[in-house]
Amino acid sequence: MIIDFHTHVFAPRVRDQRDDHARRDPAFAEMYADPKAKIATADDLLASMDADAVDVSVALGFAWSDDDDIARHNDYLLESAARSNGRIIPFTTVNMASAAAETEIARCAAVGARGLGELRPDNQGWDLNDSAGERLAAAADEHGLILLLHVTEESGREYPGKRGCSLAAFRRFARRHPDVAIVGAHLGGDVYRGDPAAVHVDTAAQPFLYRDGEAGAALGSVPVDRLLFGSDYPLISQERALGELRAAVTSEDRLSRALQGNAEALLGRVSTGSPS
Repeated sequence: MIIDFHTHVFAPRVRDQRDDHARRDPAFAEMYADPKAKIATADDLLASMDADAVDVSVALGFAWSDDDDIARHNDYLLESAARSNGRIIPFTTVNMASAAAETEIARCAAVGARGLGELRPDNQGWDLNDSAGERLAAAADEHGLILLLHVTEESGREYPGKRGCSLAAFRRFARRHPDVAIVGAHLGGDVYRGDPAAVHVDTAAQPFLYRDGEAGAALGSVPVDRLLFGSDYPLISQERALGELRAAVTSEDRLSRALQGNAEALLGRVSTGSPS
């Protein structure tokens, strides 16, 4: 089984009303105002999964600022997952700067959310290591949710959406909350090549972050039980992301764990109606 732990989908109305959403939300504008920026729906994701032999995908929410945008996106994720016969696992979105955050978390958890992400506190204006972060950790613990954060690597090129959560803030939060299941996107900003915290990391956008043979060393620095395959679809096709992962990871055991075993350790055993 192949589990993609990092994909993005939006409702068709967001794709069709891109300009309107970009005018209202600065984070969305930064990443999606350009008409060339790819926006995929749940149906697009399922078609990609069929084409590239991916059995299950975690579909992530977006760091909207407005509570109504958050609720609408969450509803779309939850409804799409319910229709997918287990192939889409929803991670809903939340803004901890909002007074409605805990209520929205509880609502989504009650109807099938398995995690919260992709969390971007810096984009929404809250601090992962003050009272907002404490409330987030408490809610995740109460509802058994996984937290997936966009972690900003400390070096490298600039790109739309790079800012989200600093590596230092991510490390501090993870150390303060060792009992919360935490995933750092994009290898956690290279968390395991510095002063690591005990977290899982995904490989989302690996081809953009590591070039010229760097990927093997970066992935090799991650403990075998902490690495998760993530494509960052539709930014990168699932086919390309799988090919890049297989080229960088030569150990069959490490590859198998990244593609399935480690994800199931977090999510529980996954079963779907997929013929594959």
